Amino acid sequence: MFRNVIIPQASPAMPPRIPPPSHRHGTPSGPWPFLDIDDEVDPNRIQNPDSHLPLSARPCEHVKTPTQEVCWCKYPQSLFPNWTSRQQKKSRITKVIERSGGESSIYYLDVMKDGTFVDAGVREVDSTTLDIHWLAIKHGRPPGVRVRALFVECLSGPVLQMLGTRYNIEPFFFSSSIGWIPSRYQSNVISDHSDHITITLTFIRTIQNPTTVPPSPTSSYTASTISRIAHQTPDLVIDTQAPLPLRSSGLLLLPDLLALHIIRKPQSGSSTIISYHPGEDHRTTTASGLHDRVQSTGRSVYWSNIFRDESDPTFVLLSLLWYALYAWDEALEKLYNHICHLESKVMTTNDIELIQELHVVRAHLLHYESLLDNFRKTVVFILDTPYPESGQRHASSSPSQRSGAEVQHLKEEKGQCLEEQKRSGALMRKECGNLLSEIQRLESSRESQDHRLKNVMDLSFSIINIEDSRRMAKLTEAAVRDSAAMKQIAYLTMVFLPASFVAAAFGMNIVEINPQGSTAHLSQYVAFALPLTAITIWIIVAFQIQIKTRRTRPRSSSLSMKRNRVNTDEPRDEEADGNKTAMDDDWTSRYSYYGYGGGGDAETIRKLDMWARLWWPVVLFSTIFESRRWKKERREA
Repeated sequence: MFRNVIIPQASPAMPPRIPPPSHRHGTPSGPWPFLDIDDEVDPNRIQNPDSHLPLSARPCEHVKTPTQEVCWCKYPQSLFPNWTSRQQKKSRITKVIERSGGESSIYYLDVMKDGTFVDAGVREVDSTTLDIHWLAIKHGRPPGVRVRALFVECLSGPVLQMLGTRYNIEPFFFSSSIGWIPSRYQSNVISDHSDHITITLTFIRTIQNPTTVPPSPTSSYTASTISRIAHQTPDLVIDTQAPLPLRSSGLLLLPDLLALHIIRKPQSGSSTIISYHPGEDHRTTTASGLHDRVQSTGRSVYWSNIFRDESDPTFVLLSLLWYALYAWDEALEKLYNHICHLESKVMTTNDIELIQELHVVRAHLLHYESLLDNFRKTVVFILDTPYPESGQRHASSSPSQRSGAEVQHLKEEKGQCLEEQKRSGALMRKECGNLLSEIQRLESSRESQDHRLKNVMDLSFSIINIEDSRRMAKLTEAAVRDSAAMKQIAYLTMVFLPASFVAAAFGMNIVEINPQGSTAHLSQYVAFALPLTAITIWIIVAFQIQIKTRRTRPRSSSLSMKRNRVNTDEPRDEEADGNKTAMDDDWTSRYSYYGYGGGGDAETIRKLDMWARLWWPVVLFSTIFESRRWKKERREA
């Protein structure tokens, strides 16, 4: 049934389903973060908006910098008072913060001003290195770094609070990442200075099914066991939030997450990208894997030229989106092969489990439509959110204090900046257009697979209907045979029933029938049994008989009708008339042979009234004589 036989193992387990997204809690524009309609609003927050201050004033033992007012451990309520403890708990941020003793890994990657990518190493953050890490991210980065990317894996509570405090990150980024909520928004906008962009995107990636492994030559499984396991169907549930197993190849279409937060600062010339990775439970892309993938992007000639010439960190963000596009393309390719496999199986079998699998695959395909639409909207959002760069970065004195040369120099610099912005904008539109065209190609492929899958489902239903029709035809034939057998038994019973009745009547020990004991003779039994049997047969035949008669039209009338069509006033060619007559005779005989036309005949069932049925022998013999006479006339004609 499969290209490669797959043997299920006890471990490891399947990745869990992702939580259903709460889209209403995915953007800061929502005024009530993680506060649903039925939730009660805290009255203390309404009466005292500064109720978060006592929380911030609690003492702690963490190291603080001279300019730091509140410790990072008070995040998020220290910077965002509307995020109360109840809302943090509902958004599952509290669950991460409470995991303060875990170890978190941060992979650093620096994009230098000359466009080169430098691996800045990895830092393991645990309870013993919290102060060291806080001072490291607070003191900045080496000179010459244009963009620093942080790939965070196994996010712990202290790392979440440090990053949120250091970069003033909206808690929505962490809640959307933890809850797998698709989101895209711009925040902390300072005109011509900086802004923040948050993107949380769900995509589909292909991995080897962890519950199956290929059989080895030394496997203890026998050939029959392997065949039986390969044809087993897993428990199929239409749950689009769960991974989709592809039995034909032993692969798994797994939901993956691309959670990015970028801080763009053209004034300082150093931007930051933070990438969140859920961990090992969901088997998503690891931080080290995406770190190496982005670093290899810097080795690409095409992208290295862009990173060298453009200072916009959004291009690094676009290169990260290509990872999701590659994953989508590979997943749809594997899914296409699986649909082809299912299509070939539908042609040869009508297994109901195969129909169920077709429904599961199509449900996921319909879900992928919304994911691809979110992908498209994300690219459009990036295109519509330009880099906050002004052409007046070098203005350091008032216009009245500048000399003519300085004013001319500033005008030239401003013109150069405007040219750079135009060039950068055109390049951004080009790269976003490339992504959008590829996403459109993916959507066309998905739609094509959906149509093809629907055709396969229709084909499977047609095959099942045909098989059901064949079974019903066989059952009908069996019922007809049983009916004929029962009719024969009934006829046989009809012959013996009168005689049995007479025998039973003569055997009754009552005075009216047998006043002096057994004095009846066999002749008396025959005298009663035979007439009663004859009468019974007569009545049964009278109600069951069907007499067929033939409705005919003489051939001479048909020929005369054809010959009368010739106009008698016109000169006639006797030779042509002879040929025409022979043709008419031949045509009429052939036409009558098939039972059509004027010379044909048709059988009909004669309707009989009550008296005709009682005199059915007379009607039967008259019909036989009439049929013989008709055949004789037909032979003589």
